Amino acid sequence: MKKRKFIEKGFTLVELMVVVIIVGILASVAVPIYRANIKKAMASEGAALLGSVLTAQRIYYAENNTYTTTKTNLGVDTLGNKYFTDYTVSSADANGFTATTSGTGAAAGVTVTMTYTNAAGATISYSGL
Repeated sequence: MKKRKFIEKGFTLVELMVVVIIVGILASVAVPIYRANIKKAMASEGAALLGSVLTAQRIYYAENNTYTTTKTNLGVDTLGNKYFTDYTVSSADANGFTATTSGTGAAAGVTVTMTYTNAAGATISYSGL
């Protein structure tokens, strides 16, 4: 008489729990990194806005031989922006200017600052990322 061997197929509960634990550890590492990258992507809109301010300031400088703190003189349109809808020019003279924009909505707490001098060019810094 022949004995039949039954081969069990499938996974044990222990094997499934090990996989669940590994997936949980990977998710706990990946989620904060993902959120940081989302904030950096939002901050790029602020950098683009300050790039428009830089262009407008250069045009104003070509006509007036100085930079301005008055936004109406620059005419930068922020209508299409989702997170960075306003900016300020805190200081301006014949040598350069400093412009700042702060995020709103999901980008609240993110601030992008551009410092421009004729000698060194533009430097952009981020805070709140």
